[in-house]
Amino acid sequence: MNDRYMSVDQVAELLGTTTRFPRRLIEERRITYVKVGRHVRIPESAVQDFIAANTVEPVVLRPTGLRRAA
Repeated sequence: MNDRYMSVDQVAELLGTTTRFPRRLIEERRITYVKVGRHVRIPESAVQDFIAANTVEPVVLRPTGLRRAA
């Protein structure tokens, strides 16, 4: 278990959001976190899992070669 534990501020910076977003993820139990006394830490692997689970792949359209006139 060689995971780096990040603060809410660090997670927000990594995700490019305000601190409110990771705090909401914690409150809604949508991300794994660890309580160390009164501090909340999020494992880096949990952030990577969250990103992977919410990544939307692009749709690949096949060119048909035929175009309809409007």
